[in-house]
Amino acid sequence: MSESNSGSVEQRLRELGHELPQAPTPAGSYVPAVRSGDLIFTAGQLPLVEGTPAYTGKVGDGVSNVSPEEAQKAAEICTLNALAAVESAGPGTLDRIRRVVKVTGFVASAPSFNGQPTVLNGASELLGEALGEAGLHARSAVGVAELPFDAPVEVELVVEISGD
Repeated sequence: MSESNSGSVEQRLRELGHELPQAPTPAGSYVPAVRSGDLIFTAGQLPLVEGTPAYTGKVGDGVSNVSPEEAQKAAEICTLNALAAVESAGPGTLDRIRRVVKVTGFVASAPSFNGQPTVLNGASELLGEALGEAGLHARSAVGVAELPFDAPVEVELVVEISGD
């Protein structure tokens, strides 16, 4: 754990005005996260709050009214759910994060919308604020036609943790 990541990640999230949710229940035949060695891979997480989509629709289509700013908030919710999935891999796991290796984000986009990187800044900035240097990561921001439950954003993480 780096110096900037010392202390409770959950406490830092609370200081930032966020509460770590329970790990979302999978919508199919998969688990929220899988650990392989020192890496944890999360399933794609949607902007669900207590099982209900906080946002629905496409970004940038002018019809569903999901603005890029709202989509950034949706990406934050997805990231909180992804962190909850990481925590489901074992108690205290968040405080053992050495680094966020990769963030992959999918944005349900109108055909002319190309601001996917800006939307995913919602995820990246939250990780940086919560984890400090350990939150710096590689990232992909991909525009897609549709996401499950009409979600505007989906986020998955790969994190490295310190060994047992």
